[in-house]
Amino acid sequence: MAQEIERKFLVVGDFKREAFKAVRITQGYLSSVPERVVRVRLKGDQGFITIKGACNASGVSRFEWEKEICRDEALTLMQLCEPGVIDKTRYLVSNADGKHVWEVDEFHGDNEGLVLAEVELADENESFDKPQWLGREVTGDPRYYNAALKDHPFKNWQ
Repeated sequence: MAQEIERKFLVVGDFKREAFKAVRITQGYLSSVPERVVRVRLKGDQGFITIKGACNASGVSRFEWEKEICRDEALTLMQLCEPGVIDKTRYLVSNADGKHVWEVDEFHGDNEGLVLAEVELADENESFDKPQWLGREVTGDPRYYNAALKDHPFKNWQ
């Protein structure tokens, strides 16, 4: 079984000048219950289906399985998804430690104004450098999960 271990942070500064790649992502959810999230994603011209399990107590680790599917299959499955779509641009930024890559998501549409960065780790206690543009950690805060943002978009937060 694949295990996803990641930490998530708000972004409070300029990161774009450090990005080496950017891609538009659109995703919908066939299931968004916390015990099993099933996501369909279009990432550029590629399609993916992903299954994620519930997070552990710290919110850092959870089961993840992903498979690439053709674009047409992804478009067909998107028609079966729950209401609400996540639209974002993902920027990849190399970390100063040379071991990690930050995935920085700038959200569009109903989540405009929200920018989140996450870093994948080999284990929960792995150390990593934090860039200056990194803000408050939101790892484990369910409001910041993409599956939650489709139902409770950032534009409606007080």
